[in-house]
Parts: sequence; C-alpha cells; structure tokens
Amino acid sequence: MSSTQRSRDPAPATGGHVADRSKGKTKQEPARRKGETSRRKPANDPGPLGRAVRFVVLGTLGLLWRIFWRLGLVGAAVLALATGYYYTQLPAPGVLFDGRGGGSVTMLDRDGNVFAWRGEQYGGELRATEVSPHLIHAVVSAEDRRFWDHAGVDPRGLARAMLVNLRAGRIVQGGSTLTQQVAKNVFLTAERSLERKLKEVPMALALELKYDKEDILSIYLNRVYLGAGTYGFEAASQRYFGKSARLLTPAEAAMLAGLLRAPSRYAPTSDLDRAQGRASVIIRLMEEEGYLTQAQVTEALANPARLSAAAAARAGGYFADWVMETAPGFLAKDTTEDVTMATTFDPEIQRKAEAALARVFDEKVKEGSTAQAAIVVMSRDGAVRAIVGGREHAAGQFNRASQALRQTGSAFKPVVYAAALEAGWSPNDIVEDAPLTIGNWSPSNYDNRFRGPMTLTDALANSINTVAVRVSEQVGRERVAELATRMGITSPIAPGPAVALGTSEATLVDMTGVFATIANAGRSAAPYGISEIRLRGDDLPLMRGDAGSGAQVISPRSAGLLTYMMREVIEAGTGRRARLPAHEAAGKTGTTQAARDAWFIGFTADYVTGVWMGNDDNTPLTGVTGGGLPAEIWREAMTAIQDGIEPKPLDIVTPEPSSVILAEEFGRGRDTVVERVFNDVLRGLLGGGDTRSGGGGGGDFRPGRASDR
Repeated sequence: MSSTQRSRDPAPATGGHVADRSKGKTKQEPARRKGETSRRKPANDPGPLGRAVRFVVLGTLGLLWRIFWRLGLVGAAVLALATGYYYTQLPAPGVLFDGRGGGSVTMLDRDGNVFAWRGEQYGGELRATEVSPHLIHAVVSAEDRRFWDHAGVDPRGLARAMLVNLRAGRIVQGGSTLTQQVAKNVFLTAERSLERKLKEVPMALALELKYDKEDILSIYLNRVYLGAGTYGFEAASQRYFGKSARLLTPAEAAMLAGLLRAPSRYAPTSDLDRAQGRASVIIRLMEEEGYLTQAQVTEALANPARLSAAAAARAGGYFADWVMETAPGFLAKDTTEDVTMATTFDPEIQRKAEAALARVFDEKVKEGSTAQAAIVVMSRDGAVRAIVGGREHAAGQFNRASQALRQTGSAFKPVVYAAALEAGWSPNDIVEDAPLTIGNWSPSNYDNRFRGPMTLTDALANSINTVAVRVSEQVGRERVAELATRMGITSPIAPGPAVALGTSEATLVDMTGVFATIANAGRSAAPYGISEIRLRGDDLPLMRGDAGSGAQVISPRSAGLLTYMMREVIEAGTGRRARLPAHEAAGKTGTTQAARDAWFIGFTADYVTGVWMGNDDNTPLTGVTGGGLPAEIWREAMTAIQDGIEPKPLDIVTPEPSSVILAEEFGRGRDTVVERVFNDVLRGLLGGGDTRSGGGGGGDFRPGRASDR
C-alpha cells in the first residue's frame, strides 16, 4: 500500500470501533476553534430591517434633541431679551391707568343730576387697594383664578383653555391671564392671532418683573373697556349704578365683572336680565373660590344688581346728541379733556313728552305705520327742556327734531303776520280771500273755497292761504324773510311769493324757537341747552349759557297782538284739538303739500312746545294734518307738563275794534291804483308803516293744499 493511500484511510476509532456517520449516533462534534463564533442568531435579534429602523429612530431623536436643545437656548435668549426690552419701556404704573385716546362729556340736568355721558368715560384713578374687595374677588374669579400665584403666564390655564377649545371646535377661551390682558391693553390690539399671543408672553413677564400684583391689577381695573363708552370700573360703576367702585356690593361687583367677557352683550342698559344672569354665574364662581359665604351668595342671588335711576331711565339721549352738535367742538365731540356740562334738560318733562307721543301713536295710529314724530319743549327764554327725536328711544339715532330740514307749511304764517304787525297792521284789518295770481302761480286754500273779506285774525285762525300771500306781498317778502331769520330760522329762506305758505325748510328746534320769541314778548329766544361748562375738577366755568339776553326782534306790542291772533287758532280755528282744559294757549297748525309734513307749535305762559310728524322718506302722510294728530300729541304732552302748575294768562294785547279795510278789486286779484293810494294815506294817518310790495317774481311751487284745517 502506498503512503498516499494510507494517509486517506480513516483512522481507526478508539477501542477498535468505527463511528457510523450515516446514523450519527456516536459521532462527536469537533471542538470549536479558538476565536470562532457561533452562526446561530440570538433570540432578541430584530434582524436587518429592525436594526435599520432602530438606527433611524435613535438617530432622529438624537438630532432633534440637539436641534431643540439649541433652539431652546436661542428661544430663551430671545424671550429674555424681549422681556428685558419691555421691562425698560415700562413707566410708573399710574401712567398706564388712563389709556383713552380722547376725553369725555358728562351731562347734568337742570337739578344737577347726571343723565347722559358721551365720549370715552374715565372715572379717575382708582387703585386696587381702594376698590371694594368684592370687585377684586369677582374679577379674579371670572378672569384668572391663579392670578396671585403665576408669574404672568399660566401654563395650566393655557392647557385648560386649549382643551375646552378642542372640545368646542372653536375658540371659546383665550387662556390669557390678567397680566397678559394688561399687556394686550397697554401694548397691543384686540386682534386674535398667534403673533399677538406670542408677543403677550414677554410683555406679561416684564410686567410681573416691573410691578407687583396690586399694581398690575390697578392698571387692569382702570384701563379695561366695559361698554357704553366707559373705561375702567370706576366709570362703569358710576355709569350703571351711580356710585363709586369703592362701594360695590357682591351683586353689583359680579355684574360689572360679567361685562369683561362681552361688554355690549352683557351691558345692563341693553339687557338687564341677561346681565343679571351672567352676574349669577360669577357669584357662584366667587363662592367656589371661597370669597363669599353661603349667606352672602343667597343674598346676592335673591337681590340682583339694578341700574341707577338715571341709567334705567335712559332719558335725554336725543337732547344729549343735540347738545353735542351745538356745543363748541373742542369741548364736545373733539374734546381731549373730561368735561362736565350743566344743561337745561328736565327729565320729568322728557318722560311726559315721550309718554304723550307713545300714547297717541298707540291709540290713534295704525299698527305698522312708518310715520315718525318729534317733539321739542322749551321755556319761553329758549332753554330747551326736552327733545324727542323720534319714536325710538336709543341715543345716536337720527334726530328728527334737530337734524331734519322739512318744509314748514302754514306753521310759518305767524312770521308773515308778525312782519305785518311790525309794519303797523292790526289783527282786525280786513283782507279779501279771493282768487289770486302772481306771475304763473295761483295759490288756493285747503278746501278750494274762497270766503271773501275777513280779518287777519280769522285768516290766521282758519289758515287762509290767499290772505297770507296778499299780506306777504304788501308787507314785502324780503321783509318777511329777514324777520324769519331774526326770529330764529337758521336755514335759507325760499325765494318767491310762496314763502308766505312755508316753502322754506327748517328744523323743529328752530321753529319752536321762533314761537318762543313770540311768547317771550318779542325778545329773541334762541334755543340753548347748556347752562355751564367746566373741566372736571375745576371750580371756574369755561363758559355759561346766556339765558334771557336776546335782542328785541319784534316789539312787545306786536308780540302781544300776534299772541292774541294765535290764541284764536286754538279757540276757534284749525288748532281746536290742542285746546287745554285749564291753561290758556296759543299756537299754529301747519301742513305741507300732499301732507308730507304736519306741524303744531304752541305755547302757554310757561312752556313752548313744537310737534312734527312725517315720513323719513318724505312720502305723504295718510289722513294727517297739523290740526289732527300733531295737535293731539301737543295737547297730551302739554296737559301732562302743565299739571300742577298754576294757570297764568298769556301776554296778550287786545286789538282796537276799528280796523282798516285793505280793499281789493274782488275777483281781479290785484289792487287798483286808487285803492292803493287810499290805503297808503289811511294807514299813514293811523300811524301805519310801509306797505310796499315786496317785488315780483312768481315761484314754481304749486301748493294746492299747502295749508291745513
């Protein structure tokens, strides 16, 4: 056997046995060489894919950690820098109390009681340590329960707000602390955005670093807006309750705190029941926080807060609007100071005028009517006591008493007759009621009838158009227009002969002032509403009203004669529905073309009152003349206003029985030369004045039924 073959033969097993490979029963595995690893997989090996995923996840987390760790440092640095910047910009806390852009006007009635507010109201500096503790508790309970514990930003409150918003599917809570709200009010706007919320954080932190909690709360209490033009709880407390915020009860404090969520929605002047409901929620919150005992809660819920008498009345809105229109702008709508105005307003007269208007409309006007009405009441010297600018009661509405220019109709005729009386005519002078043509214009009477010769008194009492035009033309229409301006009409006087029938436009305030001039013995009675203006805190007034200082516009005798004539309007003429049961009165009706405007203006020895009715779109009224509903509104208002006042006679001058006959060639529509000479001579002998015609020129106004019955 060769050596090669021997080397390939298997070695004999120990003991002479050879292992059976096919069965593998006694075959022993060779020993693992040193350093050799097993090829078997560990039980927890995730495999290649798992290892790859784990590598990616761990790598990503590590990367994110490194990124956010650095971003966190950068963010912290930015926050610190922003906080430091705002910290350096903050002044002393008191400087931030009043954040208004303008001033305010507080109005007092004739008795010195507050009845109206305009502009941005601020009650004056009031610190948290000075207000009622109930107010502090109500505000903290409603807006920021952890105010005393957080550092300006409350993560717990923010998380709670986010959860509530997620559940609601919309933003219902902001999660802002009181400090953040102060930051918003001082530095930012009310815009809801992520940018604004991010800015609030360093600002709030700066506030907390600069001021203590009481300072921050003081800024908040003084600066927050609480509806009705009020800023700060002192102004709101005065506005709604007529008292200082130092004296608030738990129920009142809860109602004011309830305004913070939505000042317009929960304003007690808008909806008292809703405001009281919101207050009851805050009272319960105050109980949960331990600020109120069970007895206090029971008392507050049983006796909810109520408005002061002035706030509840909400009287004088139209009057206050008119005062703001007529007062100097730098002391009214444009004021940067806090101004107090003492006015001529009488809330009792206002209430009676409003009630009279409402009663007549309820009883005499069809439901759904769009007709409007206005009332002005003033004393004989022009001091305005009440203004009803429409059937609405809210301030800020269109004021039909002072802003609406409407044709005056026959309410203008007393001016025509005043000019005649000043020219020496007598109420017993006779003028022909007959057809008349001037140029291409022929005026007619309301009923299209002509009555022949009649006195001026009867012509005014029955509102005869042709007589008024004849008188105006003979006295001179320029003289009539000039006298109308002197008596108080501030708008332009219409040209042409139809001026005698009230084609000029005027406001009810102006027209009532014209009648006040007559009632004031001919002395100008320009309407005024301000007695005195002061800056808040000053003792010396900046200006005073000039009561009773008007010039003599017509003579006392002419005023007395005209009053005599106007008394007959109520006693026997078109104004009979205005007759008062116990007081002597004088007045005049007025109805314009197609009954677009209906007027009644009259006076007693105490008050002058004007009433207007019409539609805002200038469409005709239906079945209304000045001697109808306006006269009835006037009677209702004046009966209530004069109640309890001792009746006094009017300042009447009774004319002499004899009269001058101003004859005309009846039917021809113009005087003959002989008759004009006769009349001029006779009037001159009797001491009469100028009877020159006021010039020609026919108007294009065709009054048709331009007067009233």
